[in-house]
Amino acid sequence: MATRYYLTLPDAGQARGDDPALAFHAQGAEGLAQELQDALREDSLFQRWRATQDDPDAVDPALGATDPGATVTGQQRDLQVDLVATTSIPGTVFKQRLRLLAGHGWKLTDVRAA
Repeated sequence: MATRYYLTLPDAGQARGDDPALAFHAQGAEGLAQELQDALREDSLFQRWRATQDDPDAVDPALGATDPGATVTGQQRDLQVDLVATTSIPGTVFKQRLRLLAGHGWKLTDVRAA
C-alpha cells in the first residue's frame, strides 16, 4: 500500500546530509524532487551508504528497499521547497533516505494513504 508524504525543506540550500557524497546536490524544487525519487526507486544511495559502514555485510538488507513506482513532485516557494512523495517504501526507510539526503533540514508536514 502506497503512502503519500508531504515534506517541507524550509531552506533548500541548507537541506544537506552530513556526507556530501550522499547528500542532495540539486538546488531547485525539480532537482531535489528528482534526487529523492531516484533514491526511492533505485538502491544506489543505499549501496553508497552501506559501503561507508564499518561492517557493510551486517547492514539490514531491508534498509535497501526500493519502489520502482515511487513519485516525487516539488514546488519552490522562495527559499522553501515543498515535496510530495508517494511510495510503498516503509516509513522508517523513507526517513533514513531523507536524513542521508537532507540531514535535519526537512519537516514532515503530513502523511496520508495514497
